[in-house]
Amino acid sequence: MMYVVMNELHVEKDQHEMVKGRFEKSKDRMKDVDGCVEFLFLESEKEDVSFVVFTKWDSKESYESWLNSDAFRSAHKGQQSSDKKPMTDNNLRSFEVVFHT
Repeated sequence: MMYVVMNELHVEKDQHEMVKGRFEKSKDRMKDVDGCVEFLFLESEKEDVSFVVFTKWDSKESYESWLNSDAFRSAHKGQQSSDKKPMTDNNLRSFEVVFHT
């Protein structure tokens, strides 16, 4: 069953361009991730959420495999070492796809 994950990112305004730059690099890497069907990086028109990272997977297992992969750790390692954290909050949501066209 297909699986969708949406991560709402709340980012300091002065960090928007830096975060966009990081995710611009991710779009190419995600093409090579087994089971990743689609990757979208969305910028909100509203103030309550800055960005949404949308990924569609061929299965929940594929998503979980990616979470436990070296590629995931490598992509997220800069977040732990940065002095200034760009995100003030996030909200991770996941869904099993019931219907799809």
